[in-house]
Amino acid sequence: MPKITSKLPDVGTTIFTVMSQLAAEHNAINLAQGFPDFSAPGELLDRVNHHLQAGNNQYAPMSGAPELLEQVALKLNRSYDRNINANTEITITSGATEALYSAITAYVHPGDEVIVFDPAYDSYDPAIRLSGGHAVHIPLHAPDFKVDWNRVAAAINPKTRMIVINTPHNPTGTILTADDIAALTELVRDTQIILLSDEVYEHIIFDDQRHESLMHYDELADRSVMVYSFGKTFHATGWKIGYCVANEHLMKEFRKIHQYVQFCVATPLQLGLADYLANNTAHYEQLGSFYAGKRDRFVELMAKSRFAIQPSAGTYFQMADYSAISQLPDTDFCNTLTTQHGVAAIPISVFYADPPKQNVVRFCFAKNTPTLEQAAEILCAI
Repeated sequence: MPKITSKLPDVGTTIFTVMSQLAAEHNAINLAQGFPDFSAPGELLDRVNHHLQAGNNQYAPMSGAPELLEQVALKLNRSYDRNINANTEITITSGATEALYSAITAYVHPGDEVIVFDPAYDSYDPAIRLSGGHAVHIPLHAPDFKVDWNRVAAAINPKTRMIVINTPHNPTGTILTADDIAALTELVRDTQIILLSDEVYEHIIFDDQRHESLMHYDELADRSVMVYSFGKTFHATGWKIGYCVANEHLMKEFRKIHQYVQFCVATPLQLGLADYLANNTAHYEQLGSFYAGKRDRFVELMAKSRFAIQPSAGTYFQMADYSAISQLPDTDFCNTLTTQHGVAAIPISVFYADPPKQNVVRFCFAKNTPTLEQAAEILCAI
Protein backbone atom coordinates (compact mmCIF):
# COMPACT_ATOMS: atom_id res chain seq x y z
CA MET A 1 0.00 0.00 0.00
CA PRO A 2 1.28 3.50 -0.78
CA LYS A 3 2.28 5.61 2.18
CA ILE A 4 -0.06 8.53 2.81
CA THR A 5 0.74 11.62 4.82
CA SER A 6 -2.59 13.12 5.79
CA LYS A 7 -3.18 16.81 5.22
CA LEU A 8 -5.76 16.68 8.02
CA PRO A 9 -4.35 14.12 10.47
CA ASP A 10 -6.58 15.15 13.36
CA VAL A 11 -9.83 15.21 11.38
CA GLY A 12 -12.25 12.30 11.60
CA THR A 13 -15.81 11.79 10.47
CA THR A 14 -17.99 14.86 11.00
CA ILE A 15 -20.11 14.87 14.16
CA PHE A 16 -23.26 15.22 12.06
CA THR A 17 -22.58 11.89 10.35
CA VAL A 18 -21.61 10.23 13.63
CA MET A 19 -24.74 11.28 15.50
CA SER A 20 -27.13 10.62 12.62
CA GLN A 21 -25.66 7.13 12.19
CA LEU A 22 -25.95 6.50 15.92
CA ALA A 23 -29.56 7.70 15.85
CA ALA A 24 -30.35 5.33 12.99
CA GLU A 25 -28.68 2.38 14.72
CA HIS A 26 -30.73 2.93 17.88
CA ASN A 27 -33.95 4.06 16.20
CA ALA A 28 -33.66 7.37 18.04
CA ILE A 29 -35.43 10.61 17.16
CA ASN A 30 -32.84 12.63 15.27
CA LEU A 31 -32.76 16.18 16.63
CA ALA A 32 -29.02 16.24 15.93
CA GLN A 33 -28.32 16.87 12.25
CA GLY A 34 -29.96 20.00 10.90
CA PHE A 35 -32.53 18.89 8.37
CA PRO A 36 -36.34 19.10 8.27
CA ASP A 37 -38.50 16.00 8.41
CA PHE A 38 -41.03 17.67 6.10
CA SER A 39 -40.94 18.23 2.37
CA ALA A 40 -39.95 21.12 0.16
CA PRO A 41 -42.89 23.08 -1.28
CA GLY A 42 -44.93 21.03 -3.74
CA GLU A 43 -44.84 23.69 -6.44
CA LEU A 44 -41.05 23.81 -6.26
CA LEU A 45 -40.87 20.03 -6.67
CA ASP A 46 -43.25 20.27 -9.63
CA ARG A 47 -41.07 22.87 -11.35
CA VAL A 48 -37.91 20.80 -10.87
CA ASN A 49 -39.71 17.75 -12.25
CA HIS A 50 -40.93 19.82 -15.20
CA HIS A 51 -37.37 20.70 -16.15
CA LEU A 52 -36.21 17.11 -15.63
CA GLN A 53 -38.90 15.88 -17.99
CA ALA A 54 -38.36 18.73 -20.46
CA GLY A 55 -34.80 17.59 -21.07
CA ASN A 56 -32.99 20.39 -19.26
CA ASN A 57 -30.38 17.99 -17.93
CA GLN A 58 -27.10 19.16 -19.44
CA TYR A 59 -24.45 21.48 -18.02
CA ALA A 60 -25.53 24.88 -16.81
CA PRO A 61 -23.15 27.83 -17.22
CA MET A 62 -20.32 27.76 -14.67
CA SER A 63 -21.57 30.79 -12.72
CA GLY A 64 -25.20 29.62 -12.73
CA ALA A 65 -28.27 29.41 -14.94
CA PRO A 66 -29.10 32.95 -16.14
CA GLU A 67 -32.71 32.53 -15.06
CA LEU A 68 -31.69 31.74 -11.48
CA LEU A 69 -29.02 34.44 -11.32
CA GLU A 70 -31.64 36.99 -12.33
CA GLN A 71 -34.09 35.80 -9.67
CA VAL A 72 -31.38 35.83 -6.98
CA ALA A 73 -30.51 39.43 -7.88
CA LEU A 74 -34.19 40.38 -7.60
CA LYS A 75 -34.47 38.56 -4.27
CA LEU A 76 -31.43 40.36 -2.85
CA ASN A 77 -32.86 43.69 -3.92
CA ARG A 78 -36.18 42.84 -2.30
CA SER A 79 -34.58 41.59 0.91
CA TYR A 80 -31.73 44.07 1.33
CA ASP A 81 -32.50 46.96 -1.05
CA ARG A 82 -29.21 46.33 -2.83
CA ASN A 83 -28.62 46.24 -6.58
CA ILE A 84 -26.47 43.27 -7.54
CA ASN A 85 -25.12 42.49 -11.00
CA ALA A 86 -26.49 39.04 -11.78
CA ASN A 87 -23.75 38.26 -14.29
CA THR A 88 -20.65 39.32 -12.37
CA GLU A 89 -21.49 39.31 -8.64
CA ILE A 90 -23.40 36.05 -8.01
CA THR A 91 -22.29 32.43 -8.36
CA ILE A 92 -24.51 29.39 -7.80
CA THR A 93 -22.65 26.78 -5.75
CA SER A 94 -22.97 23.19 -4.66
CA GLY A 95 -24.36 24.16 -1.29
CA ALA A 96 -22.95 26.68 1.16
CA THR A 97 -20.09 24.35 2.09
CA GLU A 98 -18.64 24.53 -1.42
CA ALA A 99 -19.03 28.30 -1.39
CA LEU A 100 -17.18 28.54 1.92
CA TYR A 101 -14.40 26.24 0.75
CA SER A 102 -13.98 28.01 -2.58
CA ALA A 103 -13.90 31.42 -0.90
CA ILE A 104 -11.27 30.39 1.65
CA THR A 105 -9.19 28.70 -1.05
CA ALA A 106 -9.42 31.76 -3.31
CA TYR A 107 -8.17 34.33 -0.82
CA VAL A 108 -6.15 32.58 1.92
CA HIS A 109 -2.45 31.98 1.23
CA PRO A 110 0.19 30.12 3.27
CA GLY A 111 0.95 32.03 6.43
CA ASP A 112 -2.28 34.00 6.43
CA GLU A 113 -4.42 34.09 9.58
CA VAL A 114 -8.20 33.72 9.60
CA ILE A 115 -10.29 34.64 12.63
CA VAL A 116 -13.18 32.28 13.41
CA PHE A 117 -15.60 32.26 16.32
CA ASP A 118 -16.04 29.06 18.30
CA PRO A 119 -18.25 27.13 18.37
CA ALA A 120 -17.63 27.30 14.63
CA TYR A 121 -19.21 25.34 11.80
CA ASP A 122 -16.79 22.49 11.26
CA SER A 123 -15.87 23.13 7.62
CA TYR A 124 -14.09 26.44 8.29
CA ASP A 125 -10.93 25.25 10.01
CA PRO A 126 -10.04 22.38 7.63
CA ALA A 127 -10.44 24.63 4.58
CA ILE A 128 -8.19 27.24 6.16
CA ARG A 129 -5.50 24.67 6.93
CA LEU A 130 -5.68 23.12 3.45
CA SER A 131 -4.89 26.57 2.06
CA GLY A 132 -1.85 26.86 4.32
CA GLY A 133 -3.53 29.36 6.60
CA HIS A 134 -3.83 29.43 10.37
CA ALA A 135 -7.22 29.63 12.07
CA VAL A 136 -7.31 31.96 15.06
CA HIS A 137 -10.13 30.67 17.26
CA ILE A 138 -11.96 33.17 19.47
CA PRO A 139 -14.39 31.45 21.84
CA LEU A 140 -17.99 32.43 22.51
CA HIS A 141 -19.31 31.50 25.95
CA ALA A 142 -22.69 30.30 27.18
CA PRO A 143 -25.34 31.37 27.75
CA ASP A 144 -25.34 34.41 25.43
CA PHE A 145 -22.43 33.46 23.09
CA LYS A 146 -21.62 37.09 22.33
CA VAL A 147 -18.53 38.21 20.44
CA ASP A 148 -15.85 39.93 22.54
CA TRP A 149 -14.75 42.59 20.05
CA ASN A 150 -11.87 43.69 22.27
CA ARG A 151 -10.47 40.19 21.93
CA VAL A 152 -10.95 40.36 18.17
CA ALA A 153 -9.09 43.67 18.05
CA ALA A 154 -6.20 42.11 19.96
CA ALA A 155 -6.08 39.20 17.50
CA ILE A 156 -5.86 41.34 14.36
CA ASN A 157 -2.36 41.79 12.99
CA PRO A 158 -0.67 42.22 9.59
CA LYS A 159 -1.13 38.49 8.89
CA THR A 160 -4.91 38.64 9.33
CA ARG A 161 -6.38 37.97 5.91
CA MET A 162 -9.97 37.05 6.71
CA ILE A 163 -12.64 37.06 9.41
CA VAL A 164 -15.40 34.47 9.15
CA ILE A 165 -18.72 35.52 10.62
CA ASN A 166 -21.91 33.50 10.82
CA THR A 167 -25.28 35.09 11.55
CA PRO A 168 -27.74 33.68 12.47
CA HIS A 169 -25.17 31.46 14.11
CA ASN A 170 -24.91 27.70 13.85
CA PRO A 171 -24.77 26.02 16.33
CA THR A 172 -25.78 28.56 19.00
CA GLY A 173 -28.80 30.23 17.40
CA THR A 174 -27.53 33.72 18.27
CA ILE A 175 -27.45 36.71 15.91
CA LEU A 176 -25.19 39.67 15.34
CA THR A 177 -26.71 43.04 16.23
CA ALA A 178 -26.25 46.50 14.74
CA ASP A 179 -23.76 47.20 17.55
CA ASP A 180 -21.77 44.13 16.54
CA ILE A 181 -21.69 45.32 12.94
CA ALA A 182 -20.52 48.77 14.05
CA ALA A 183 -17.69 47.20 16.04
CA LEU A 184 -16.69 44.99 13.12
CA THR A 185 -16.72 47.95 10.75
CA GLU A 186 -14.32 49.91 12.94
CA LEU A 187 -11.94 46.97 13.23
CA VAL A 188 -11.60 46.24 9.52
CA ARG A 189 -11.59 49.83 8.25
CA ASP A 190 -8.28 50.71 6.55
CA THR A 191 -7.20 47.05 6.48
CA GLN A 192 -6.94 44.45 3.70
CA ILE A 193 -9.13 41.99 5.63
CA ILE A 194 -11.74 40.07 3.64
CA LEU A 195 -14.99 39.14 5.39
CA LEU A 196 -16.54 35.74 4.72
CA SER A 197 -20.14 36.02 5.88
CA ASP A 198 -22.02 32.75 6.34
CA GLU A 199 -25.68 33.82 6.20
CA VAL A 200 -27.40 30.56 5.29
CA TYR A 201 -30.13 31.05 7.93
CA GLU A 202 -30.82 34.62 6.74
CA HIS A 203 -34.61 34.24 6.77
CA ILE A 204 -34.86 32.20 9.98
CA ILE A 205 -34.75 34.99 12.54
CA PHE A 206 -37.22 35.66 15.33
CA ASP A 207 -38.89 38.21 17.59
CA ASP A 208 -39.07 41.04 15.04
CA GLN A 209 -35.28 41.33 14.86
CA ARG A 210 -33.54 42.26 11.63
CA HIS A 211 -31.02 40.04 9.98
CA GLU A 212 -27.86 42.14 10.00
CA SER A 213 -26.62 40.98 6.63
CA LEU A 214 -23.40 42.57 5.43
CA MET A 215 -25.47 43.27 2.33
CA HIS A 216 -26.98 46.20 4.27
CA TYR A 217 -23.62 47.93 4.71
CA ASP A 218 -21.74 49.32 1.72
CA GLU A 219 -18.43 49.61 3.54
CA LEU A 220 -18.53 45.96 4.60
CA ALA A 221 -20.17 44.52 1.48
CA ASP A 222 -17.32 45.84 -0.66
CA ARG A 223 -14.85 43.59 1.19
CA SER A 224 -17.15 40.62 1.70
CA VAL A 225 -18.10 37.27 0.23
CA MET A 226 -21.62 36.50 1.44
CA VAL A 227 -22.90 32.91 1.40
CA TYR A 228 -26.52 31.74 1.24
CA SER A 229 -28.43 28.45 1.02
CA PHE A 230 -31.47 27.45 -1.01
CA GLY A 231 -31.49 24.15 0.88
CA LYS A 232 -32.04 25.82 4.25
CA THR A 233 -34.64 28.25 2.89
CA PHE A 234 -36.70 25.76 0.90
CA HIS A 235 -36.51 22.67 3.19
CA ALA A 236 -34.32 20.80 0.69
CA THR A 237 -30.94 20.37 2.38
CA GLY A 238 -30.17 17.26 0.32
CA TRP A 239 -30.09 19.25 -2.89
CA LYS A 240 -26.84 20.94 -1.76
CA ILE A 241 -27.44 24.13 -3.67
CA GLY A 242 -26.60 27.65 -2.54
CA TYR A 243 -24.96 30.79 -3.84
CA CYS A 244 -22.44 33.45 -2.95
CA VAL A 245 -22.37 37.17 -3.61
CA ALA A 246 -19.34 39.45 -3.88
CA ASN A 247 -18.20 42.41 -5.92
CA GLU A 248 -16.74 41.65 -9.34
CA HIS A 249 -13.14 42.07 -8.13
CA LEU A 250 -13.57 39.35 -5.48
CA MET A 251 -15.87 37.17 -7.57
CA LYS A 252 -13.35 36.74 -10.37
CA GLU A 253 -10.97 34.96 -7.99
CA PHE A 254 -13.79 32.98 -6.40
CA ARG A 255 -14.88 31.60 -9.78
CA LYS A 256 -11.34 30.49 -10.59
CA ILE A 257 -11.65 28.01 -7.70
CA HIS A 258 -15.34 27.19 -8.13
CA GLN A 259 -14.87 26.08 -11.74
CA TYR A 260 -12.46 23.34 -10.67
CA VAL A 261 -14.23 22.30 -7.47
CA GLN A 262 -17.74 22.01 -8.88
CA PHE A 263 -17.93 23.80 -12.23
CA CYS A 264 -21.73 23.93 -12.21
CA VAL A 265 -24.77 22.86 -10.22
CA ALA A 266 -27.59 20.54 -11.37
CA THR A 267 -29.49 22.34 -14.13
CA PRO A 268 -33.08 21.21 -13.35
CA LEU A 269 -32.66 22.27 -9.71
CA GLN A 270 -31.51 25.72 -10.80
CA LEU A 271 -34.34 26.21 -13.29
CA GLY A 272 -36.94 24.91 -10.85
CA LEU A 273 -35.73 27.31 -8.19
CA ALA A 274 -35.79 30.18 -10.67
CA ASP A 275 -39.43 29.44 -11.54
CA TYR A 276 -40.40 29.14 -7.89
CA LEU A 277 -38.61 32.32 -6.81
CA ALA A 278 -40.35 34.29 -9.54
CA ASN A 279 -43.77 33.55 -8.08
CA ASN A 280 -43.34 32.74 -4.39
CA THR A 281 -41.63 35.52 -2.46
CA ALA A 282 -44.01 34.85 0.43
CA HIS A 283 -42.22 31.58 1.20
CA TYR A 284 -38.99 33.16 2.39
CA GLU A 285 -40.66 36.31 3.69
CA GLN A 286 -42.74 34.17 6.07
CA LEU A 287 -40.05 31.65 6.94
CA GLY A 288 -39.11 33.38 10.19
CA SER A 289 -42.65 33.21 11.55
CA PHE A 290 -42.97 29.59 10.38
CA TYR A 291 -39.91 28.50 12.34
CA ALA A 292 -40.69 30.80 15.27
CA GLY A 293 -43.80 28.71 15.77
CA LYS A 294 -41.72 25.57 15.91
CA ARG A 295 -39.19 27.13 18.28
CA ASP A 296 -41.94 28.35 20.60
CA ARG A 297 -43.65 24.97 20.59
CA PHE A 298 -40.42 23.13 21.38
CA VAL A 299 -39.50 25.56 24.17
CA GLU A 300 -43.01 25.22 25.60
CA LEU A 301 -42.82 21.43 25.51
CA MET A 302 -39.42 21.50 27.22
CA ALA A 303 -40.53 23.82 30.02
CA LYS A 304 -41.14 20.86 32.34
CA SER A 305 -37.74 19.32 31.63
CA ARG A 306 -34.54 19.79 33.62
CA PHE A 307 -32.82 21.33 30.59
CA ALA A 308 -32.22 25.09 30.89
CA ILE A 309 -33.24 26.81 27.67
CA GLN A 310 -32.85 30.38 26.47
CA PRO A 311 -34.92 30.63 23.26
CA SER A 312 -32.78 30.96 20.16
CA ALA A 313 -32.78 34.21 18.22
CA GLY A 314 -32.39 32.56 14.83
CA THR A 315 -31.68 29.33 12.87
CA TYR A 316 -33.69 26.18 13.54
CA PHE A 317 -31.47 25.14 16.43
CA GLN A 318 -31.98 25.38 20.16
CA MET A 319 -29.21 25.25 22.73
CA ALA A 320 -29.95 23.49 26.01
CA ASP A 321 -27.92 23.36 29.23
CA TYR A 322 -28.08 19.94 30.90
CA SER A 323 -26.14 20.84 34.08
CA ALA A 324 -29.12 19.95 36.26
CA ILE A 325 -29.20 16.46 34.75
CA SER A 326 -25.60 15.35 34.40
CA GLN A 327 -21.99 16.42 34.61
CA LEU A 328 -20.90 14.08 31.85
CA PRO A 329 -18.89 15.67 29.04
CA ASP A 330 -21.25 16.68 26.26
CA THR A 331 -20.03 14.01 23.83
CA ASP A 332 -20.73 11.29 26.44
CA PHE A 333 -24.04 12.88 27.36
CA CYS A 334 -25.18 12.92 23.72
CA ASN A 335 -24.12 9.31 23.31
CA THR A 336 -26.14 8.33 26.39
CA LEU A 337 -29.08 10.46 25.30
CA THR A 338 -29.17 8.65 21.96
CA THR A 339 -28.47 5.08 23.00
CA GLN A 340 -30.37 4.95 26.29
CA HIS A 341 -33.17 7.48 25.84
CA GLY A 342 -33.77 7.55 22.10
CA VAL A 343 -33.19 11.22 21.25
CA ALA A 344 -30.10 12.41 19.36
CA ALA A 345 -28.50 15.84 19.92
CA ILE A 346 -25.22 17.48 18.95
CA PRO A 347 -22.44 18.15 21.51
CA ILE A 348 -21.11 21.69 21.31
CA SER A 349 -17.54 21.06 22.44
CA VAL A 350 -16.59 19.52 19.09
CA PHE A 351 -16.95 22.97 17.47
CA TYR A 352 -14.27 24.52 19.72
CA ALA A 353 -10.50 24.41 19.30
CA ASP A 354 -10.26 24.69 23.10
CA PRO A 355 -13.65 23.78 24.61
CA PRO A 356 -14.69 25.72 27.71
CA LYS A 357 -16.39 24.00 30.61
CA GLN A 358 -20.08 24.17 29.74
CA ASN A 359 -22.71 21.45 29.66
CA VAL A 360 -24.57 22.44 26.51
CA VAL A 361 -26.04 20.51 23.59
CA ARG A 362 -27.87 21.52 20.42
CA PHE A 363 -31.30 20.31 19.32
CA CYS A 364 -32.80 20.84 15.86
CA PHE A 365 -36.49 21.85 15.91
CA ALA A 366 -37.01 21.78 12.12
CA LYS A 367 -39.41 18.90 12.64
CA ASN A 368 -43.10 18.19 12.42
CA THR A 369 -45.03 18.83 15.65
CA PRO A 370 -45.57 15.11 16.47
CA THR A 371 -41.82 14.56 16.24
CA LEU A 372 -41.12 17.46 18.61
CA GLU A 373 -43.82 16.28 21.01
CA GLN A 374 -42.48 12.73 21.10
CA ALA A 375 -38.91 13.92 21.63
CA ALA A 376 -39.91 16.40 24.35
CA GLU A 377 -41.87 13.75 26.22
CA ILE A 378 -38.72 11.65 26.43
CA LEU A 379 -36.48 14.58 27.35
CA CYS A 380 -38.84 15.78 30.08
CA ALA A 381 -38.72 12.35 31.69
CA ILE A 382 -34.95 12.38 32.11
